[in-house]
Amino acid sequence: MMVAAVLGLVSLAGDGQGTAPDELRALLPPSLLALVAAAANIGVLVLAAVVAVERLIRRAGRDVVRGLAAAAFSYGAAEAVNAAVLALSGPAGPPEALSAGAHTGLLGGPAHAYLAAAMAYTGAVGRVRLARVRGALWAGIAVTAAAVLLAGVATVPALALTALLGATGAALAGFAVGAARPESLTGPMVEELRRFGLEPLTLAPAGTDGEGNRRFTADTPARRLDLVLMRADDTAQALRRLGGMVLLRGPVAPPVRLGLARRLEHAAVMGWAAREAGACAPDVLGIGDLGAGSAVLIREYAPVRTLDEVPDEELTDAALEGVWRELALLQRNRIAHGAIDGDTVGWRTGGRPAFTGLSGGAVAAAPLKTSLDTAALLTVLALRTGAERSVRAAVAVLGLEAVAAALPLLQPAGMPHGLRRRLRDHPGVLGELRSRITGLAPEAPARPARLERMRPRTVVSVGAATVVGLVLANQLAGVDLTTVTAADAGWAAAAFAAATSCMLAAALALMGFVPIRLNLWTTVLVQYAGSFIRIAAPAGLGSLAINTRYITCRGASAGLAISAVGLSQAVGLLTHVPLLLISAYLTGTGTNRFTDFSPSPTLVGVVLVLAAGVAAVLLVPRLRGLVMERVRPYFQGVVPQLLDLLQRPRRLAMGVGGTLMLTAGFVLSLYFSVLAFGGQADLAAVAVVFLAGNAVGSAAPTPGGLGAVEAALLTGLSTVAGLPVAVGLPAVLLFRVLTFWFPVLPGWGAFHLLQKWKAI
Repeated sequence: MMVAAVLGLVSLAGDGQGTAPDELRALLPPSLLALVAAAANIGVLVLAAVVAVERLIRRAGRDVVRGLAAAAFSYGAAEAVNAAVLALSGPAGPPEALSAGAHTGLLGGPAHAYLAAAMAYTGAVGRVRLARVRGALWAGIAVTAAAVLLAGVATVPALALTALLGATGAALAGFAVGAARPESLTGPMVEELRRFGLEPLTLAPAGTDGEGNRRFTADTPARRLDLVLMRADDTAQALRRLGGMVLLRGPVAPPVRLGLARRLEHAAVMGWAAREAGACAPDVLGIGDLGAGSAVLIREYAPVRTLDEVPDEELTDAALEGVWRELALLQRNRIAHGAIDGDTVGWRTGGRPAFTGLSGGAVAAAPLKTSLDTAALLTVLALRTGAERSVRAAVAVLGLEAVAAALPLLQPAGMPHGLRRRLRDHPGVLGELRSRITGLAPEAPARPARLERMRPRTVVSVGAATVVGLVLANQLAGVDLTTVTAADAGWAAAAFAAATSCMLAAALALMGFVPIRLNLWTTVLVQYAGSFIRIAAPAGLGSLAINTRYITCRGASAGLAISAVGLSQAVGLLTHVPLLLISAYLTGTGTNRFTDFSPSPTLVGVVLVLAAGVAAVLLVPRLRGLVMERVRPYFQGVVPQLLDLLQRPRRLAMGVGGTLMLTAGFVLSLYFSVLAFGGQADLAAVAVVFLAGNAVGSAAPTPGGLGAVEAALLTGLSTVAGLPVAVGLPAVLLFRVLTFWFPVLPGWGAFHLLQKWKAI
């Protein structure tokens, strides 16, 4: 209604001009306004990404979803209003109060779709703790609005309409997404308990179980109940089960139960089997359906004091033998636990030993799995009481033969995940256990069984190689590879010259950042030698090592060489992101983007990808550790060198200039490679493709980013630059030949020559 009211007022205003005064506009040329708007747009997008990452770190993902939904609502509403205004205006066009002759968005019209989306996102994302960031967001939006107003792109009523659409989008997103937490399932759980004839007097949360399921306790007039809430949309558990299957090969790998029904059935079967075996396990009273992909497992309440909670003085020999007798009951009935640890072994209130976390085990288990349980219990008890007492109690209950059968399985690969983490702090425990068992049974097979776990890096590498191979195979289908030989000689020579200039640029950059005098041509040879080394090392690490060695041989200390080379690499990394953002903003600016001052879709996509990457690194501890391990050599000792460099403008100019020249050489080489095969592409788009492909290559574990870089460049030329695969493929191959493969041969010669000179 308010949008209609604004449009009605504009129609009544007739020909009233709502643009900025012509005198003020004449003082500010459009080129200056375009530059200011570009800086403001990039700032707004970067700050919006910062806000999203901050919300994700604080586990407020709903705020991010609400902000993105508000931006989408407002952008769509702006385009709808533009379409309606253009349709109702007829041949004469929109009223002058709403139109300044510019066409914004996809359809054109008075409402500025980008500004509406930015306002909606900022208003809907919620209160962030970074108050200055939120203020800077509004300041950037205001600067962009002032730029489009002074440039004659929009009028005051049009901007008012845009702001109204932004507020409307924020309100709609707040209604659709909401700000409250999801509805509690307490009510449905109470109803299910009553359906089973169990009248709950109280219902309280009780933490989570070993699989991450939420637990509750309910008091009834007769007894206390244990409730386990299981959800079908529990992504974390699904990924954990998949990871366990992928990382552990062979028959030891756990089964994957992804469906809610299968998980419930298995938990009930495991409880029933343990009870029938005579083990101390809680009785399953029922399974309740809560709707919305959720269910509750109702069991009798059986409090257990875990092994981690019991003091040392209570861990007598009788207590240890009782634990082994409880395990023997399970193994006699072919029941495997699969997750024995200090928090799944314990004692009930009456003193009887008990195992918790049985829902992840197996019935009709093979002897291998039961022996793995024996090895795990030997280990977890040895961590508390020592190897001698653990083995003695096991032999007293199971017998020497059964204990000796577990000897080949006493290795980290055979232990549950939690127990493997404990063993990192006690690396000698397994060796002590093996020695004790071998001393009692010298004839026992001492050779470890082949239980192999794949490292996460191996899984990622194989997955990345598979994706790259599929992408390349899909893009190579139907491409005539003979077109590679049809390159234009002139443009190919230009691409070769640009690729060769990269070696000179890299040498200049290194000379600028190193505080000692280096010979230019020797430094160029070192860069060629680095090209030879990188075919056997991950991207960046080969050149980092050889440059450090070169500076050390020139008389610098090891610490100075590492910090100087790290500074050169760090400056390269720090200039990469601004260059990527600027190139992304310039992509697609040929006709519309400088007229309405809205960022290109490429820039929006780049910022979204960067924000997602940063959020993933900050939220996932393992990924954060891998990234820190990878970038630490680049930034080690950088600050003192940077402070010294700031006092030497000539060296700073040489270092930064060489870094920029290096990037320009690679971009031009790729651009000339495209022209060599008759392709037509925007230089800014090619720069985005190279910078993004280079980032992919730096993250890829393959030498020089081999495979990943080719796939990224080919995909980027097809999507960002709009080139057909028949042109992009030979261009990428020519570029990689000139910049990666061709320098290998002179690099081999330079490497041996520098060794002969004792320069490296």
